[in-house]
Amino acid sequence: METTRQPLFGKTLNELIQLTVDLGLPKFTAGQLADWLYKKQIGSIEEMSNLSKKVRELLSEKFELGTSQPSKVQVSEDGTKKYLFVTGNHRFIETAMIPDDDRTTVCVSSQVGCKMGCLFCMTAKQGFQGQLTAGEIVNQVHSIEETADVSNIVYMGMGEPFDNLDEVLKSIEILTAEWGYGMSPRRITVSSIGIIPAMARFLTECQAHLAISLHTPFDEQRKSLMPVQLAYPIAEVVDEIRKWDFSGQRRVSFEYILFKGLNDTPVHVKELARLLNGIKCRINLIRFHPVPGTPLVSPDEETILHFKNQLNDKGIFTSVRASRGQDIYAACGLLSTKEENKDKGKSKKDKG
Repeated sequence: METTRQPLFGKTLNELIQLTVDLGLPKFTAGQLADWLYKKQIGSIEEMSNLSKKVRELLSEKFELGTSQPSKVQVSEDGTKKYLFVTGNHRFIETAMIPDDDRTTVCVSSQVGCKMGCLFCMTAKQGFQGQLTAGEIVNQVHSIEETADVSNIVYMGMGEPFDNLDEVLKSIEILTAEWGYGMSPRRITVSSIGIIPAMARFLTECQAHLAISLHTPFDEQRKSLMPVQLAYPIAEVVDEIRKWDFSGQRRVSFEYILFKGLNDTPVHVKELARLLNGIKCRINLIRFHPVPGTPLVSPDEETILHFKNQLNDKGIFTSVRASRGQDIYAACGLLSTKEENKDKGKSKKDKG
């Protein structure tokens, strides 16, 4: 019976050091491994040419490289790309690459599906199907065509990052460490619906930016949109954020998807100003991309701009996020859901 080999990709330097100790190799081998894994584009352990043939054979007995290429890519007329990856449990995840002048932003997924059940989210309709490893998260940056040009990373794809915090923190360590990709944590933003204990740990252990999915300042209305409100009310999330210093380079922002006639009124502007009073932050307004099975629609452009101007007049810096990739399943989760349904259909056909 063949033993499953562990992936090397996704291991931290400390884990690689422990690995070399366990194999009876010199500790400096760990640095060589990290260099091959995260600074070079290789397709196999055999390509690690500064390791002896014996060491490469020893590694290959117990480990595999652990990277994977996207199985599909869709290209938008605006230059945005959506990459589809197959995970270790044979499920699908999405990664978006968004070019914008001198910036190339990659939006990564942290879970397969999601258990949070937000009404407006296509990923939520898949249900929770598994956690991504740090290697599977980082691979979304490492294995796309634009990897050398990536300037910013946002954890805003499929899944709730703070529901997979250990692997998310580990992936950020790999992305920011000198032995890894060497990115500044100020180039990374992690988006969460506000799981308070995990958020506090993230703010303690990591220097990346924080984005909170807010969408309405009113308790009952947020419960109808986001079940997490029952466990972690937005007022308590904001109270926790007040304990942290965002006066320097680290930022906190609030994401606000606008829904026509639901959360786009002057009353919402007034309550948002009260809720966020005294916090140095910004609000990102997001146009809603239609999701099958929901009654929600986006307001018109005039309403969106008026809402933005009202918030700016209240002293809250507010911008409208540009809509990208609308011709390639813009809403996160649509592409992977389509592929999953196709895969299920194929399986049924094969069985029949």
